[in-house]
Amino acid sequence: MLLSEAKELHYDSAVMIMKLKVELLGLEEKVSIANIQSTAFGQLAAEAVPKGLYCLGNRLTMMWAIDPDFRSSIARHKLAKQIVDNDLFHICIFSDNVLAASVVINSTVLNANHPEQLVFHLVTDEVNFGAMQAWFCTNDFKGATIEVQNIESFTWLNASYVPVMRQLQDAAKFRNPRYLSMLNLLRFYIPEVYPALKKVVFLDDDVVVQRDLTDLFKLDLHGNVNGAVETCVQSFHRYHKYLNFSHPKIRENFNPDGCGWAFGMNVFDLTAWKSANVTSRYHYWQSQNADRTLWKLGTLPPGLLTFYGLTKPLDRNWHVLGLGYDPDVDVKMIEGGAVLHYNGNMKPWLKLAISRYKPLWERYVDFSHQLLQECNVH
Repeated sequence: MLLSEAKELHYDSAVMIMKLKVELLGLEEKVSIANIQSTAFGQLAAEAVPKGLYCLGNRLTMMWAIDPDFRSSIARHKLAKQIVDNDLFHICIFSDNVLAASVVINSTVLNANHPEQLVFHLVTDEVNFGAMQAWFCTNDFKGATIEVQNIESFTWLNASYVPVMRQLQDAAKFRNPRYLSMLNLLRFYIPEVYPALKKVVFLDDDVVVQRDLTDLFKLDLHGNVNGAVETCVQSFHRYHKYLNFSHPKIRENFNPDGCGWAFGMNVFDLTAWKSANVTSRYHYWQSQNADRTLWKLGTLPPGLLTFYGLTKPLDRNWHVLGLGYDPDVDVKMIEGGAVLHYNGNMKPWLKLAISRYKPLWERYVDFSHQLLQECNVH
């Protein structure tokens, strides 16, 4: 239209260039606004709890609340000696989503060579504690041991010990509920949660397990604390992506081209963790970031700082990422992946999930279960 108008009105080059610039600036502003709206709406959709999952949690909580004998039997079950047996394989999950945690555990045991040797340590919040106990004590998981704990029972987890809890008292600084959750930050306190254990595998609740995981416990971390899959195949997953290297504390202590790695499937040597005083390192960096000048939000940036020099890279097939945002994850990587991670907003239990990846998660949901039927989870 501009070109046609220019011909008719005999614009000179300067006027034509000026009009094009104005038009382009207007379009760029519209695109910017649309991107902001898209991000905001996507975040809202990701944080919403589907009706079916809300119903499931309510039904399970009622089962737990109205039956004191049921609660007593669960309390006795917690005393199982397997919980502290270091000859078994211990996996920890921190979650407030019953169905998601169930898929993680179900997929792990169904692909395990010896599921009876697995011990799952599940920590949830007070709201979901009853529902989690009811679900995992009334369903069969191939003889695996499952411990459910309430994060509110950890009396040591308080503002005098945990810098983040002090910072969270100023709610204006931290607005995203994803980062407000202490369940999300509990990964930095695993030795405090499980003082008797020597080695654990940590799994996020948005993963699916496709292979036996016991070989992870046999890996030699060569004195390192954290075994993780690196993500710096592309240059933008290096330290400079996550941290503010204009700050002297970051610039003087870290390599901007250091390779990033992923949370979600990690092997932690808790003996080495205690020796390196890792939690104190985390507290130091978290205290330094009270004004959010070292990094903005998230658990990965402080993880990169805390485990710097203490991370052993694992084979990429152990942890395949991107199923919650990337529609083009390599098919061979998915087929060969031990753990598939739906990191991103498009979680597999949401309607906005990427349809190509949903069956990989749904195969571990028993949709014939009476409660799922009654709650219209399908």
